[in-house]
Amino acid sequence: MGWLQSRRLHYWLGATAIMFALFAVLRVVFFFGFSGFGSSDLSGQPAIVETLGIGFRFDLRLAILTVLPLALLAWIPRWNLTTSRVLRYVARVYLVAALSILLLIYIIDFGHYAYLGVRINATVLRFIEDAQISRDMVWQTYPVIWISLGWLATVLLVTLALVRLERITLDRPRKVIHPLSVSWGSALMVVLVLLGILGRVENMNLENPVPLRWSDAFFSSNNQIAALGLNPVIFLYDTVKVGQSRYDEQQVREHYAVMSRYLGVDQPDPQTLNFVRHQAPQPYKIPGSRPPNVMFVMLESLGTSAVGAYGNPIDPTPNIDRLAKQSWFFEHFYVPVTGTAKTVWASISGVPDVTRQETATRNPLITQQNTLINAFTGYEKIYTIGGNSGWANMNALIHQSIDGVRLYEERDWKAPVVDVWGISDLDLFKETDKILQALPKDKPFFAYVQTAGNHRPFTIPKLNDGFEVKHPTLAEVRAAGSRSVEQYNAVRLLDFNIGRLMEIAKAGGYYENTIFVLFGDHNTRIAQIPFLAPAYEQLGLESNAVPMIIHAPALLGSRTVGEAVGLVDLLPTVAGMAGLEFRNSGMGRDIQQPAPEGERVVPLVLREGTFPLIAGVTQHYMVQMEHDGSSPTLHDLASMTPLDDVAKQNPEEFKRLVQLTRGMHETSRLMLYQNVRK
Repeated sequence: MGWLQSRRLHYWLGATAIMFALFAVLRVVFFFGFSGFGSSDLSGQPAIVETLGIGFRFDLRLAILTVLPLALLAWIPRWNLTTSRVLRYVARVYLVAALSILLLIYIIDFGHYAYLGVRINATVLRFIEDAQISRDMVWQTYPVIWISLGWLATVLLVTLALVRLERITLDRPRKVIHPLSVSWGSALMVVLVLLGILGRVENMNLENPVPLRWSDAFFSSNNQIAALGLNPVIFLYDTVKVGQSRYDEQQVREHYAVMSRYLGVDQPDPQTLNFVRHQAPQPYKIPGSRPPNVMFVMLESLGTSAVGAYGNPIDPTPNIDRLAKQSWFFEHFYVPVTGTAKTVWASISGVPDVTRQETATRNPLITQQNTLINAFTGYEKIYTIGGNSGWANMNALIHQSIDGVRLYEERDWKAPVVDVWGISDLDLFKETDKILQALPKDKPFFAYVQTAGNHRPFTIPKLNDGFEVKHPTLAEVRAAGSRSVEQYNAVRLLDFNIGRLMEIAKAGGYYENTIFVLFGDHNTRIAQIPFLAPAYEQLGLESNAVPMIIHAPALLGSRTVGEAVGLVDLLPTVAGMAGLEFRNSGMGRDIQQPAPEGERVVPLVLREGTFPLIAGVTQHYMVQMEHDGSSPTLHDLASMTPLDDVAKQNPEEFKRLVQLTRGMHETSRLMLYQNVRK
């Protein structure tokens, strides 16, 4: 334990404690002075205490990050803070500068919240464009002189405390510490520092640790409470790094006439770029006095190439194949962009996630989306996931967009965790069933169930209701689109669990009156797929092409849908089936409504990144182009040589799809921000 006598360790820990205490005091000041809550709320609302706990962990992260440069200066061999007066002055200058900047951000945050009721974020940069007006507003609104004096006094007092700490620790006589003690003590400190920065120990995955994120503060769905858990410095950084390149308004305006017709906008207005339309209850609504339940089941990493109903030759999905014959079966269904978070986003918001960096769920400025799930008034709404919903900040979208939703995740389950993705899909279905059974019997439910088992490490749980692993050869599974035998069996397990879900629903008494919407997340095929049309592999469509089934035989019967349909069309279609009246401001459309463009077109992103490759796909053709509209080509999906450009042979179709594709992409970029709830 000799390492605990280290002068430099005492100095660094003391500096961290001082900074943490400062940020904690500022959080208390925000709570009592700006949040609108008081001491009585601490006992009356448990969510407040939990959110404050999240906030203090953010404060600890900021404190550690702030003093990390001091650790570097202290532990430089030979020439360091214990031996060099020059480095001590460098450290002091750094501390004064850092304190000044951090405290200024806190001050702006307090004023921003007092004025707008919102914590400081990247949008504050807009005030720089009108610096004079902003300056005058601040001067006339706030006691700037007193605030400035308080700011300088706080910087001075904290700096003096840090200088005093420096003298009582670094100026002590040096003690000899055994090298072995130094080694294991240093390793322990590194671990503790990393844990402090991560901000969590629960659900820890050593290969891919999930740090505490701003979205964790939004677990209560109450923005006022969530504000208590945010750290203004970290939150400002998170929103700035997202980037402010939103959309090309000029391009949206150029394509507005095409897109307003495509979407069926009630009152087109090229000035305001209005895309809102109203849908009244339709005559094809499901008859009956009791509204139908709805269950969305997102099938992780399941593409069409893995499903027998779409041509896979080795019978991996007998249950899904059987359901396809009893359901509305969609032959050409696509997710707009690959990736789990982007699929969750599009399925809830009705807007393709066409962000060019990271995902839309990671942008805290737009996670409060209008969703047609809220049109299901009078419904109990639940969202269940076997693992951690904080991945990619999906929980923020769920909590902030869906009114009254109850989100259940890994920490809520009694079933054992089987791998990094949480409990098994089968246990997730069983746990979800228990929740549904406990709901009021006189109210319908809307449930969204997010599976995860068909994903590396392809875990086969010990308790699986009798599922048996098969052992085909590697050559056999690769010829059928799987990368490995383990992946093949993971698909089989997912299919087995879907079969069990239907049995569970029948036993629970809600099968007959529930619309089950089963759709793939995205495809992960990397082997050959000779049983599908060459276009899927050569044009890259296999990544976006996923299975889609709407299963409600007693309510809807069976039907094969040959037209191209997209993920964003699911909610308006199911809302139409349920006979709801709704206001739609997203990109999705009820597929039972005639498509104004004739043959339906679905927007895709085939290559993500700063310079994406975009596409528009129909039942028969696909046009692709660079994001700026350059190099467009038209491809026949039924051709054995789909890479051939057939634009000259089909000039009218080419022109139509080029306009729609560019218009859908640019309009989707706008909608990410326009569809935000006011």
